[in-house]
Formats: sequence, structure tokens, C-alpha cells
Amino acid sequence: MSTEAAIRVQGIEKAYGELSVLRGVDFDVARGSIFALLGSNGAGKTTLVRILSTLLKADAGAASVHGFDVASQAGDVRESISLTGQFAAVDEVLTGRENLVLIAKLRHLKNPGAIADDLLGRFSLTDAGSRPASTYSGGMRRRLDIAMSLIGNPPIIFLDEPTTGLDPQARIDVWQTVKQLAHGGTTVLLTTQYLDEAEQLADRIAILHRGTIIQNGTLAELKALLPAAKVEYVEKQPTLEEVFLTLVGETGETDTTAGTDAAAAAGKESR
Repeated sequence: MSTEAAIRVQGIEKAYGELSVLRGVDFDVARGSIFALLGSNGAGKTTLVRILSTLLKADAGAASVHGFDVASQAGDVRESISLTGQFAAVDEVLTGRENLVLIAKLRHLKNPGAIADDLLGRFSLTDAGSRPASTYSGGMRRRLDIAMSLIGNPPIIFLDEPTTGLDPQARIDVWQTVKQLAHGGTTVLLTTQYLDEAEQLADRIAILHRGTIIQNGTLAELKALLPAAKVEYVEKQPTLEEVFLTLVGETGETDTTAGTDAAAAAGKESR
């Protein structure tokens, strides 16, 4: 595998009138890694993704994706990427399988039905494949959206705030999907405003603030920026996430014994 960065951003700037959105952004994304672009609303995350996916032109600077310049080789960039926006772009009238078959046909791929069935299996949607997408939960719809993005096996995928508006279980389902993508060799650039999402998923995290990257590193490197932790005995209590997942179970069905089990686990942990 080439050691060249999958994505390279150098001095990217973008302004709308007098409003400077990006002010000289620089970073590299290694192939087969998950790179999180972390920032609050209005930090410039979506603008940068639109530039990298050739939907928007930068005012200054340079960027390459999969070795292709985003300004002069836009067609090659588009063939190398897939973009999943903040809201699932599925046809709710069609079934999950029909959505996948449609995209495979639009990409002029052979055996679109087999491609659709394979992706339904990979994303745990086989049982729901014959149902209209309008009946899907938020997490299922997002998984279908990501599956559609993978048709044609793009080496690089952009996920722009993929868990916005999802419930806790659906968020975890999407996280598992993203991890599977990276394990399969896909390079993932993820934008998010959720600190725990970046912490759970990313190999490297860049913090975008007011149009510039103010810090870029691994989770361990970022944590090392703060003073060393002071060790104290603290009685551990279960987090709300642990309580929620224990109560609903893996399948989302209520576990009537969960409250007792959670309380017992918490008591054991504190001893």
C-alpha cells in the first residue's frame, strides 16, 4: 500500500463575503484510518468536506484526495470517494434492497441484486430489505444510507455528522459500522460535534475552531496536553449509557431483570 496520505489539505481558505469560514487549514489523513474533524456548529467542518468532495471551490490553498487534486482533477476525486451528508438520502418509497439496486444500476455495475444482498447482510438489514425505507428506524435508515455510499467500493468516504438526531442505540450501531469500514481498509473522514464520538472512533482527531486547526493528534496525544491525572479513590457509578443499554438489551427489547442486574453490578464495582 502506498504511504502517500489518502487526504492532504494545505492552507485551505474559504470566505463568504467578509465572513472567513476557513483560515488556512492543514492536515493529512493516513490511508485506512478514521480521522475525526471535531468542532462546534459553524466551525467550518461541512464547508471543508464540500471542498474536499469537489462540491465547493476553495479561495486559496490546495487539497488532494486519493492522490488527485480537488481543483484540477475533480472527476477523478469523485470516482474515488463517497459522501454521506447529515441526513439520510434514501428513497422512502422504495424498499431497502431497491434503494441499493438503484444505486448499483446508476453506477453501471454488474449483478446489482447480488451487490444489494451482500450489503444488506454486511449492515444487518437482510430481514428489513423487503420493507419500504419509510418504515425504518433512524439508525436503520442511516446504515442503509452508508451502505448505499459504499456501492462501487470507494477507497475514501466522508461522513458529515452521521449520528445527528439519532437515539443512543442507533448511534452505537453507526459507530460499529464505521469501525468495520476502517477494518476493511476504507479511509474515513468523519466530522462531528460530539466529543464521545471522536473519542470512540478516531485514530487521529483534529480540532477545528473558528476556521483553523488548533490541535491535531491521537487521543493519547491530546490528553497529554493537560496536566497528569491525580489518582484518587472514587466510588464508580454506572453511566447513563450503561444503564440505558442494560435496560433495553442488545436487541432494543426491554429486559425486566436489567434494573436488578445493573444495581448489583454497580454495588459490586463500588466494593
